[in-house]
Amino acid sequence: MKKPQFVENEIYHIYNRGVEKRNIFTEDKDYFRFIHDLFEFNDENPVLNMTYYFNPKTMEVEPQYLKKERKPRKLLVEILAFCLMPNHYHLLLRQKSKNGIIKFMQKLGTGYTMYFNKKNGRVGGLFQGRFKAVIVKDEEHFIHLPFYIHTNPIYGGSTSIDSIDFKKYRWSSYLDYIGKKNFPSITSRKFLLEFFGGEKEYEKATRQWIKEKEENLEKISDIMLEN
Repeated sequence: MKKPQFVENEIYHIYNRGVEKRNIFTEDKDYFRFIHDLFEFNDENPVLNMTYYFNPKTMEVEPQYLKKERKPRKLLVEILAFCLMPNHYHLLLRQKSKNGIIKFMQKLGTGYTMYFNKKNGRVGGLFQGRFKAVIVKDEEHFIHLPFYIHTNPIYGGSTSIDSIDFKKYRWSSYLDYIGKKNFPSITSRKFLLEFFGGEKEYEKATRQWIKEKEENLEKISDIMLEN
């Protein structure tokens, strides 16, 4: 796949999987850590030592009290949507500063790999090479990508949204998009929600997309993660 030239305010589908298709998330702690890193590393300023943490009571990523005050965050990217699966992840990003996506993904990949390797007593790369990136230029891609990302937990071509207890899947931005507070500080949702007509309409559109999943997937087969 040809490497795209990352341009400010353009939207990109970013994805990668574990080396040899190995699991990169093996327990809830791993998912929480990666989601923490999505927030922590989305900053032009140097990363301080664990300055933010996930508070399960408020369901927010919150600052820890430090002796040294942190500078206001300067976003590298807008995270429009995400989904984490046991052996891969999907991100929908809009670049906000020059080389923002490259800087963000380098920090994210390095930081999470260091955490995972230390936790599991391993060395070496965790991901299957450099992250994959596709610019979202085609309107059809733009319309289908959020649904594709959010419905990744549905396996086997099932058209039943209830078959995997879809609304309870925590490791994506879907719940926040339908008004159920999950990880609201991670994503910038205004743009997509305005496009799709709000939280209720997005939920209805997602259910309809699943009913026509196979046909819809054919329309974006060129920007999907291969099995």
